[in-house]
Amino acid sequence: MRAMPRSSIRTAVFPVAGRGTRFLPATKASPKEMLPVVDKPLIQYAVEEALEAGARRLVFITGASKRAIEDHFDSDQELEAILNAQGKSDLVKQLRSVLPAYASCIYIRQPAPLGLGHAVLCAQPAVGAEPFFVHLADDLIRSEVSCLAQMAGAYEAKRASVLGVQAVPRADTDKYGIVAVEADKAVTSRVRSIIEKPKPAVAPSNLAVVGRYVLAPAIFEHLERVGRGAGGEIQLTDGIGSLMREEAVYAYRFSGRRYDCGSKLGYLQATVEYALGHPQLGRRFRKYLQGLDLEAADSDGRPGAKRAARRKSAPRTRAARR
Repeated sequence: MRAMPRSSIRTAVFPVAGRGTRFLPATKASPKEMLPVVDKPLIQYAVEEALEAGARRLVFITGASKRAIEDHFDSDQELEAILNAQGKSDLVKQLRSVLPAYASCIYIRQPAPLGLGHAVLCAQPAVGAEPFFVHLADDLIRSEVSCLAQMAGAYEAKRASVLGVQAVPRADTDKYGIVAVEADKAVTSRVRSIIEKPKPAVAPSNLAVVGRYVLAPAIFEHLERVGRGAGGEIQLTDGIGSLMREEAVYAYRFSGRRYDCGSKLGYLQATVEYALGHPQLGRRFRKYLQGLDLEAADSDGRPGAKRAARRKSAPRTRAARR
């Protein structure tokens, strides 16, 4: 990724208290944020994006069975000693790069599953009276300049809250917070209205907020006031709507490819495309994919199974028998 000028935003909040029910049973005992995309868990991609954008204080809003996240960003001297003894210094270097020495982690337990707005509100003691990032690890965004770094630039230009947005199919508006903006074609535009998961017939646009926020500290006061909304939860969308009555909020159309890793299909797409771009695995993985006979996938979904069966049953030539 290409670097951007350092922003004034020092804190990133990661709401990671969700149970990941769409990935059960894989997420029964392990957080969904620890699902790996090739060789790094989703939460590490999230942290790397925040660090690139200038964050140095990382605030994780956790829930039950989330200890693995804390362990991932902690040092493991016993494992490092074993690897060093085996001469695997390259792996030790990788482990130590998971969290740079200049970054600090804060873990706050969300006492009840009361929604994204409540999770953000839980971060107030750690954030203080400063602007801050909110990053949802489910949304993995691949770009030349990290999405949060792009948004930090928009914040520095506008000195107001910024929402990362993307056009989605109108049929999918009931899966997102949807905004209407003043300038439909502009990269950065002031938000006129925001609504949580509207039905397609009543959605003000198809411009969806997709897991990236730069928020002014005034958001905390509004989250405290709005109370519970849709689903009996404190909705971040409602807090932003309240904030907009007092100060400007902007939508930013980020540059990059987004993968919805909260869905199985999006997670698989991310895994395949990140594997194709992997410096050690990419070429071999591409060759493997090119050799698959997708047309011959059997009813169990095993690509190439019929072709392999045909090869197994076909007479072997003398060269093949040698």
